[in-house]
Amino acid sequence: MAQHQDPRDATAKLWEMIKDIRVAMLTTVDHGHLRARPMWSLQDRFNGSLCFFTRQSSAKMDEIEANHQVNLAYADPNRQNYVSVSGFARLTRDEARMKELWREPMRTWFPDGLDDPDLCLMEVEVEEAEYWDSPSSAMVHLYGYAKAVLTGRPPQPGDNEKVNFQHSPMDQKSWGH
Repeated sequence: MAQHQDPRDATAKLWEMIKDIRVAMLTTVDHGHLRARPMWSLQDRFNGSLCFFTRQSSAKMDEIEANHQVNLAYADPNRQNYVSVSGFARLTRDEARMKELWREPMRTWFPDGLDDPDLCLMEVEVEEAEYWDSPSSAMVHLYGYAKAVLTGRPPQPGDNEKVNFQHSPMDQKSWGH
């Protein structure tokens, strides 16, 4: 059951849950069909948007041009953290931002680095997010199993929260280290 907490606390918790997950699954709409692919997460703070390097000529950019609405899914099964982020994607070529986010291992996918004329940032402005945060200990899972067997009802461990960024009174503070 969702616990309604202050949007700033929920935002901080959301960032805490996704900041160490290196890969998100990006879902776009491709001629009426949903299409997902892995994207490497870049930033070390959250200020309402999430950025990913991509190629301007990629199929996903055509899909985003036709429909800006996207979803990002993050999962960390070891910690039992799961996050779904809905928002609107756009292409940007902000050189300062690209330089700030560039990491040398990205050269694996973009051999010419920041000099690649096809390189751009896809920025996802977060509209809404939902997270599931469950305790991951074996005892909690054993208790949940026993409760389900005895009562016929699944346990309700952990938190589930929806955070609406479009209507939250957020300031421009960035969450991060």
